[in-house]
Amino acid sequence: MTNNIDFKQYWNKQKIETQSPEELIKKANEFKRKIRFKLIIANIVLLLACMVISFVWFYYQPEYLTTKIGIIIIIIAILIYIAFQSALTPLLLTKNIEANAKAQLLQLLKLKKKQRFQQTTLLNSYFFLLSLGLGLYMYEYAVRMTLAWAILSYGLVLFWIALNAFYFRPKAIKKQEARLNRLIAQLKDLKEQLTD
Repeated sequence: MTNNIDFKQYWNKQKIETQSPEELIKKANEFKRKIRFKLIIANIVLLLACMVISFVWFYYQPEYLTTKIGIIIIIIAILIYIAFQSALTPLLLTKNIEANAKAQLLQLLKLKKKQRFQQTTLLNSYFFLLSLGLGLYMYEYAVRMTLAWAILSYGLVLFWIALNAFYFRPKAIKKQEARLNRLIAQLKDLKEQLTD
């Protein structure tokens, strides 16, 4: 029995499942289509929220300046978020890159970079402005409540914002990043195989 084991020979004999370029590109396009659909739905919901907030402002005519400033801050936060989210649209549209793995890879890398900015800086700013706006908006109504109800109201709103910011958001980001990273890794492998 020899002690010289050729690991390279065993490694080369392994069966590696590789997807065809068409399958990978189809997966990348499907991933982008799902993100685009979620983006459209989110933008519609946020625009509807702006309309409802504006309706509340004009219909109920708040008396305090803090309430009006709070509404303005909330609407600004939502519109800034929509504007930055919409900047992803060009990267999510598929234009003549169905057959080119390298172009898909570059597009997904750009998407990852923009999403990283939006998932950190933009969302942190969004949650800060939203919290500030809600706090100012609620002040007029909290003044009319008993102290216990005011504390409970602010506590529930802050709990809901914190739950979204520190639990749901990181979970969704991690899931989306994992899928995007898998696609990028597969496209990089495909690119390397095609250049070899």
